Amino acid sequence: MYRMLLKMLVLLTITGSAASALAGEQPYDQTKFEQAQAQHQSIVVWFHANWCPTCRAQQPIVERLSQSPEMKNVTVFVADFDKEKALERSLRVVQQSTFVVFRKGREVTRSTGETNQQAIRSTWEKAL
Repeated sequence: MYRMLLKMLVLLTITGSAASALAGEQPYDQTKFEQAQAQHQSIVVWFHANWCPTCRAQQPIVERLSQSPEMKNVTVFVADFDKEKALERSLRVVQQSTFVVFRKGREVTRSTGETNQQAIRSTWEKAL
């Protein structure tokens, strides 16, 4: 019984990781972010906190948008609001649930606390 539960747990972990990778989201990594900016990629940085109710409301919207065909060329970095203090300072982010959008290496817009799917989509579209 224990082995079966362990196998199921491993399978769920692998499946969950694969689904997350397919979603177009990735944890913030400074090197990858700098490379994407240098290559003038379209980027959304989402400052997320697990304890944040607004972030939890944004999560399914982020997943849908990052999987949508029109956003296939947008790189979505999920920055941990509680850990990425240097990034927050450099981008002047003061609150979780913030989207910072870049196009051709420059910030073009940002949004904080938004939970309306169409409004978030409109913000992200500025990266295209």
